[in-house]
Amino acid sequence: MDAERVLAEHRRLLDSLDRPEEVQRDLLTRVLEQNADTAFGREHGLARVRTIDELRRAVPIRTHQALMPWIERAMNGEPKVLTADDPVVYFSSSGSTGREKHIPVTRTYMQWTFLPFYHASFAPLLQTLPEAAAVPNGVLNLWQDPTAPMARTRQGQPHIGASQVDYRKFGEASAVGPGNAAPWSRIPDELANADPWSRAYYKLRLAAEQDIRIVIGVNPAMVAGLPYQLRTLWPRLVEDIRAGTLDGRPHTTPNPERADEIARYAKTFGTVLPYHLWPRLTAVLVWNSALASLYLPRVRETYGPGVQSFAAPIASCEGPAGVPVDQHPTGAPLYLPGCVYEFVPADGPVTADSETLSATEIEEGHDYHLVLTHVGGMYRCAVTDVVRVVGRVGRTPRVEYAGRDIVRSAAGERLTEAMAVRALRAACLDTGAEIRNATYRLASGTGEDTGRYQVAVAFAGPPAPALADALDVRLAEQCPGYRAGRRSGRIGPVEVITVHEDAFLLEWERSVRGGQRPPRVKDRVFLTSDDAWARIVATRPGDAR
Repeated sequence: MDAERVLAEHRRLLDSLDRPEEVQRDLLTRVLEQNADTAFGREHGLARVRTIDELRRAVPIRTHQALMPWIERAMNGEPKVLTADDPVVYFSSSGSTGREKHIPVTRTYMQWTFLPFYHASFAPLLQTLPEAAAVPNGVLNLWQDPTAPMARTRQGQPHIGASQVDYRKFGEASAVGPGNAAPWSRIPDELANADPWSRAYYKLRLAAEQDIRIVIGVNPAMVAGLPYQLRTLWPRLVEDIRAGTLDGRPHTTPNPERADEIARYAKTFGTVLPYHLWPRLTAVLVWNSALASLYLPRVRETYGPGVQSFAAPIASCEGPAGVPVDQHPTGAPLYLPGCVYEFVPADGPVTADSETLSATEIEEGHDYHLVLTHVGGMYRCAVTDVVRVVGRVGRTPRVEYAGRDIVRSAAGERLTEAMAVRALRAACLDTGAEIRNATYRLASGTGEDTGRYQVAVAFAGPPAPALADALDVRLAEQCPGYRAGRRSGRIGPVEVITVHEDAFLLEWERSVRGGQRPPRVKDRVFLTSDDAWARIVATRPGDAR
């Protein structure tokens, strides 16, 4: 990655933070000039729009699903539907909140928005640890995998995650992801079509003989998954390294000394951890807010006592939201040069005619639905993520990812993911509980009009019997409707179910073995699958793996 480009985009972002109104106004003008003469633009009169207020009157808020009629037309080959230049790929999603998404990606969007955002996000890491970042071939990139097998739309266009994009195809030779240019990192062609679980092992095997200084994880479930993989797969790793093989095929020079070293760690410590393999590891780049904030401190210990955690950029497949500019643990200022942002308070649903706030109008300590407009054809698109304002940088809000836009109700309350996580965090602090992961489920109560919440918790230490009572109190503080439901008896007391410490990691492994690429396997605050819930709670503490 080009360090000069990274720092230039970082400076450009910093320059925008004291003048959000001007930057957002200029960006809107540029987007409208680019795309007014499209089918969508003509239908909504975008050529006459000059201000954000006029955009609000001309275009209703829509979800990606509501934009699909126009997206389908573009996918079917009709030119200039949403954008002046035609999409070249479609970003997919993890499908966590509904049907698989198809987000059109044009060259203009990549060049104006995505790639500048992408470059700027590495600046804090580069500035803080320049020596580690400069080590040739010293980055393990768990997130980005441009050689992974790709899906396609019905019409044959690439339908891929952002982690699968080869940015060189957009004229950005310098945008090769950190670690992806290392000679050791390429999975051989004869193994390239392997399933995601095997590819994840190959990455670990190829990195095990390297002097890794930085891990690019982004998705916290992957960062938690790597120590688990290493703990369960180290015998296979030792065998491959000793023989110089990759999945039993000749690949490198046999390295019995390294194999013996890893085996000694396993014998001495009962396992092998990342810092055993990579004692000079210094940093992990990862999302570290929402549910991940409760378990990442323990996970980070397995990477090494001195390893620093750097916040990954905040984004959805619809578009970017925030780019870290410093070492704030969870928050990042809005990426003003890339998207025009609007916000709807998250204490209610977002609708087509919801009144919106601008970046300068949202308040610290509040949760908001994010609505964005950018040159890639997203016009007032309500994304499925909720952000929380945690401060300001200059005059621009600093936001953190607070959770998905998913709500549960046992008796008319509106319990959001963000509320559920904050309540669990506070209850853990109240009781001293440390957890490896957790998930909520809304269960039926004893009567027709009652319900209750169950929470499966994998503890990192001894179970905390008082956690259920503390969580009940904290949920009532976070959600007025929950408090009212408990007082009226329509909501039963929350139940905490202690599960095996590896229960969530086993479910992660099952998803990856089942064909999901690791970047797509996310934490779930509210679990919707009865089968997944049954598997998680089936293995209790003390059970054999």
